[in-house]
Amino acid sequence: MVLGPKRPVLFLTVLSLSALAMTACGSSATTSTGSNGSNDGTGSTAKAASGDKPLAGQSLTVYSGQHEQTVKALATDFESRTGIKIQLRSGDEAELANQILQEGSGSPADVFYAENPPALTVLEEQNLLAPVTPATLKAVAADDSSPKGDWIGVSARTAAFVAATGTPADSAPPTSVRDLANPSWKGRLGIAPSETDFAPVITRMIKTDGADAAKKWLTALKANAKVYNSNEDLSAAVNSGQVQGGVVDHYYWYRLRDEKTAAGTHSALHYFAKGDPGALVDVSGAAVLASSKHQAAAQAFLAYLTSAPAQTVIANSASYEYPLVAGVQGKKDLTPLASIGTVAPVADLGDGKEALQLLQDAGLL
Repeated sequence: MVLGPKRPVLFLTVLSLSALAMTACGSSATTSTGSNGSNDGTGSTAKAASGDKPLAGQSLTVYSGQHEQTVKALATDFESRTGIKIQLRSGDEAELANQILQEGSGSPADVFYAENPPALTVLEEQNLLAPVTPATLKAVAADDSSPKGDWIGVSARTAAFVAATGTPADSAPPTSVRDLANPSWKGRLGIAPSETDFAPVITRMIKTDGADAAKKWLTALKANAKVYNSNEDLSAAVNSGQVQGGVVDHYYWYRLRDEKTAAGTHSALHYFAKGDPGALVDVSGAAVLASSKHQAAAQAFLAYLTSAPAQTVIANSASYEYPLVAGVQGKKDLTPLASIGTVAPVADLGDGKEALQLLQDAGLL
């Protein structure tokens, strides 16, 4: 199932910072999901932070760098429950964050829904986000949201290693992402360094091993690996035997399996040892823009995203992400996250600037 193309863009944190190359899920589009105006199940969220004043009939503009089809399903469900209409603009998270920075207080966006924390952190550092209501923040574990309370975690995924079946990469997969710097991987490895999903792994390595070690690792990867433009391209290359393996977020393999069917899937997913930088658990999150003229409705949308109905939509979607709200289970064929991943403190991921600078220094961007 196609969930949106990926393309490289320049991500400007602020004008005084260097351009940072990133890619992310989504295609540029602005759509209205078409509300039926009903309210069935979480209608109370449409009155949140508004003194029980009904918000039905209002319209929210959501900039989303998350999986487009899943976000459309969430927007449609939210509309049907609250009567609040959603104007959805799906695109590259870095490009959208860039646009918000440029638009400043004049941005038409009410909500920003990002695939990775750094894009949200950049906006938070520029004081462009409004505090999330305390009740909403309590819906997920504190480690999954902004330490400042300016954005809320919505779903999670983990980095993993995809290997071509019948190859040494599959029979003896790396236990650590550090192993991929070994010369034995030369010509066998693929990487997608311009993916926004790749930078947090580097940031995690900087935290655990130091910047010098992370730079040496990236230099070794450049020598060993064939570079691909996206995780979709990398996953397809592994599946077709162009390379033996590569680092991707787990859901790319599941989505490829759905597309190719079991008979056409010639790759397998492996996980790095817990505690390894490659075992990173990363979250997607959402925030209300401080400049939004529809603060109560926007906060209601964040409350909805962290409600059981919305988390169930995510859990049952083709995104193959892990829900964050307790009691909502992900797809049955997903490996339990607690058994494979290591949650990275959001504060440790920062704005991703140092990781992307190392990628540039290594000649991978």
